[in-house]
Amino acid sequence: MATYAGEELGRVALDEVPLKLDAAGLIPAVVQQTGTGEVLMVAWMSEESLALTLKTGTTWFWSRSRQELWNKGATSGNMQQVKRILIDCDADTLVVEVDSPGPACHTGHRSCFFRELVGADTDTETETGSTATA
Repeated sequence: MATYAGEELGRVALDEVPLKLDAAGLIPAVVQQTGTGEVLMVAWMSEESLALTLKTGTTWFWSRSRQELWNKGATSGNMQQVKRILIDCDADTLVVEVDSPGPACHTGHRSCFFRELVGADTDTETETGSTATA
């Protein structure tokens, strides 16, 4: 039996879960590297993109800026292979565990989370002496 956070996972089919979508018909998806738990990115899924993800085994999202479906990595070749999708207790957020062969961020970084946010009065010098960028 599969586990997550030390607990046994229940299994539920997409058509058995009433997803709680936002006003635009979207649900947030936290994308993690399988095995390491690295958070690679957060994106939005529509019912259609979620169904495509389950069908194809690669990640599909809804681009809010372009107003279209996009298959992550289709252009760059860094296709994310879906290992499993978890849904939270409220059915309003997903965790998508993937094997991501390359950068997940459009900036070329492995993860979209490559900056540490600090308070305005905090020294932004890092331990190595370089300056953090915003």
